[in-house]
Order: sequence, then structure tokens, then C-alpha cells
Amino acid sequence: MENIVVRLEHVTKTFDEKREVIKDLSLEVREGEFLTLLGPSGCGKTTILRMISGLDTVTSGKVYIDSEDVTELESAKRQVNTIFQNLAVFPHMSVFDNVAFGLKMKKVPKDEIEKRVLKTLKLVDLEGFENRKPAQLSGGQLQRVAIARGIITNPKVLLLDESLCSLDLKLKRAMQIELKKIQKKSGITFIYVTHDQDEALTMSDRIIIIDKGVIQQDDTPEEIYQHPQTVFVADFIGESNIISGEIVKVKKDVVDVKIVDNLIFPVSDKGKSKVGDKVKLMIRPENVKISKNEIKDGIEGVIKDLVYDGAVTKLFVDTVGELNLKINVHGIVSYKEGDTVYVKLDINDIVLIRRNTDEGE
Repeated sequence: MENIVVRLEHVTKTFDEKREVIKDLSLEVREGEFLTLLGPSGCGKTTILRMISGLDTVTSGKVYIDSEDVTELESAKRQVNTIFQNLAVFPHMSVFDNVAFGLKMKKVPKDEIEKRVLKTLKLVDLEGFENRKPAQLSGGQLQRVAIARGIITNPKVLLLDESLCSLDLKLKRAMQIELKKIQKKSGITFIYVTHDQDEALTMSDRIIIIDKGVIQQDDTPEEIYQHPQTVFVADFIGESNIISGEIVKVKKDVVDVKIVDNLIFPVSDKGKSKVGDKVKLMIRPENVKISKNEIKDGIEGVIKDLVYDGAVTKLFVDTVGELNLKINVHGIVSYKEGDTVYVKLDINDIVLIRRNTDEGE
């Protein structure tokens, strides 16, 4: 049985006695996992982090850490550490003293401190940097100092609030891989807050997507990308084509969905659909097939715009009715604006979405 290290039960958070930021939210975090809270700015994800840490009180509900009810427990007594956006590294201290700070506050013996600091610096690839000051470090090295200081006291949970947001793109991507490696090596549970979908998909064992204080989906990165459960998730994660339709026929594990001008798509569906249901269909741009030559069961269209984006070229194609599609094709392509093309949507690549964005879980 998996050990649940953090549990929130029916938690709400209201500011100014009227602005409800978190709405009856429940979640569990398993020991040793890298969990990401993902959502747009203002969705409530940082508030959740602060309620776990004790920096914000809950309006109602319960917070448990390692099966202990800590709802009323002050922040300093909870078995968590937090790394904020500004890292809060002490500029006047050496790397060694920065990392040792928490142990000194706990009055750990000096020889034990030295042993643990050196071990932790090795874990985060900062061996030999003990005597440097923060001003002598790169952005990535500063990140690792903050992480080392966060994990050296062996907290039950390390909370990270958009800790990579200040890094340039190349360094951020490198640190995503490093952070995941450090988490696995340390075995400590990480709860990471971000609005960056790439960060979440790259690092997480599990992602919880939040909008307006409500959980929209709680799943693995693969499931969230391939099988979004709400329109919000489909639109927020990656790029997507979202198409409105109506179910006109129900068969075993397949439904026929009418889109426009009597255009009907067969779509895999193991739910409880019925004729007349209004639904949304989602297909990723990389899964739309396109050709200059006619395709069996293809739809004729015209390229209205192209955008070269390095690894892919983004095509914007107008087809029948108002069915306009984004299509990603790898590398440089021979297509040009105004070309007549044929596109095809495969039944295995189309995701049927019933739930509205505001329904949550």
C-alpha cells in the first residue's frame, strides 16, 4: 500500500471573507513522487502550496502531513521546506554555510553538519563549491544551493514555488532534468508549482491541473496530454484543435459525431453517450495527416498561413464550414500559403470530451 505523505480533505480558502480562491479541494500526494500543481496565474496553486506549508491558514477542511493533522500547526513545526521564486540564498554566506543553515538552527553537532553538507553538495553536483559566495555562482548553481538547503534536513516534503521561472530557456530546460534527478536520488517528495506546461510534462510523475480553485484533472503527464478530460485541460496543455459536435449515432465503443455541413467523424468512446449529446473533439496538431494529394476519406482545405518554428512548421488550414485546423509538420516543408491540401483525422487520434471546463472533478 502506497504511503500518503500529504492529504488535503475538502479544503477551502477564502480571502476578505468573500473571495473564494480554493473550492472544496481534496488531494493526496504519495511518498517519493514528484507532483506538479499546474495552472494559469491566479488559479490557486500557490495558495495550495502555502496551506500545506502553513504559511496560509485554511478557511475550512483539513491538512495532513504523514498522517498527522497539521491544520492548526504553525509552519515552523511542519515537516516541510519551501523554495521560493527568489531562492532566498544568503549573499554574505558561503555555499557551505548556506546549506548548513537549517542544521545549525536545529543545533546538529558540528561534525555531523560537515558530513551532511558535503554529502548533500555531492548529491546536487556542487562538490568543490563549499567556499564560494553566491555572487560567484551561475543561475543554475544558485538553484542547486537552494535545493541542497531544502533537502538537507530530510523534510517529508519539499515545496517549490515556480523555482525555475527566472532562468533563461536553455538553463531552465537543463535544470528541469537536474531537478528530477535530484528528487529521485534524494527520495524526498517534491510538490512543484508552475504555470509552464513544458516544466510539468518534463519533470512530473503526476500533474494536478487547477483552474479557478478547482481540480480539472489529476493524472500522469502522458494521460493528461493524450486524454484530457475537460476543454480547459485540452486547451491549456500543448496545442490542440478543439471542435464542437453532436452525437448522431451510438455504436459499440464508437460514436458518430456530426461536425459541420453533414461532416461526420467516427470517434472511439467507451462512455455513456446518447444521440443528441453536445460534445467537443480534440486532436493534437501533430496527429492531423496532410497531403497535397487526395487522401481516402480526407477533407479538402486551403493553407491560410504558415509559421516556421524550428523543429516544426505550423500550418493553418481552412476546410469545410468553419472547420479550421492547426497542423504541425516536422522540419522545412514544401507547402506554401494558398495551396490546396487534403487532411485526415484518424479515429485513434481524436479524443471525445464531455465534461465542461467548470465542472472540475
